[in-house]
Amino acid sequence: MTMNILIRWFVNALSLYIVSKIVTGITVKDFPTALVASIVIGLINALIKPILLLLTLPINILTLGLFTFILNGFLLYIAGHVIPGFSIDGLWSAVIGSILLSIVSTVLFSLIS
Repeated sequence: MTMNILIRWFVNALSLYIVSKIVTGITVKDFPTALVASIVIGLINALIKPILLLLTLPINILTLGLFTFILNGFLLYIAGHVIPGFSIDGLWSAVIGSILLSIVSTVLFSLIS
């Protein structure tokens, strides 16, 4: 159980580090910063995201769920302003980064399992 959590943490941090090399607006200083950022992003997604999803439910229904991409980018943008050594230049970089982060982490998890 604990090993599974550590593997997921490492893969998420590796995904974030890879995305920072692909998207020009996202900067991660080094891999330990990506490990910290991975924890903070996970906490933000676990604690704040459900509340924001509930508050933005009417907009999400009107856009057929596409507003969730903006919301994920916004949460990534917030994490970029909380963690030293991890920065995001703008909201659109964060939105593109969050989409790529999902894709890269899915690919890495499929390679592991």
